[in-house]
Amino acid sequence: MQKLYDEMREKAGEAFPGRKFIGGEGNLKPRLVLVGEAPGGEEEKQGRPFVGKAGKNLSEFLEILGLQRESIYITNVVKLRPVKISPKTGRASNRPPNKAEVEFFTPYLYRELEILRPEYAVTLGNFALRAVKKDKKAVMGELHGRSLDQSGFTLFPLYHPASIIYNRALKDTYIKDIEILKEILQEKGY
Repeated sequence: MQKLYDEMREKAGEAFPGRKFIGGEGNLKPRLVLVGEAPGGEEEKQGRPFVGKAGKNLSEFLEILGLQRESIYITNVVKLRPVKISPKTGRASNRPPNKAEVEFFTPYLYRELEILRPEYAVTLGNFALRAVKKDKKAVMGELHGRSLDQSGFTLFPLYHPASIIYNRALKDTYIKDIEILKEILQEKGY
């Protein structure tokens, strides 16, 4: 994995100069991989995925499943923070990844999944769902909480943990989907 990340870091530095590369982390022989959209501000500061507000919700997710962060692998489709600068304050804030960022990093994500060879890939949010499923029209509202056969692994789409920060109405759906995933994993001996 280190060789792949070294290559990504170098090429991302050329394509997106001045931006900090944030790779995945965790068990290199995971049964389960979590794939998010992109790092945010706190992730950029710490150089680790899912450590900000979404990371707190991720901890709740792992607790419900009875898993430790170290037992899984956590990564993002885009491995640098997509930002926009406020013209009024000059401060950076998060934005959705743009087409160039997604197209640059998606082939690396596929290589990452080939190296990791998980049984399950849990996508967090629409960007991750569309990238892993290789379907730009996939919609989270139609596919969340379901097991989907994917080449080499089972895909399980979930709403992104950050989405429940901004839309509290999704929390019940998110928790129900995690409970479905927990049942599936327990049946498989997790």
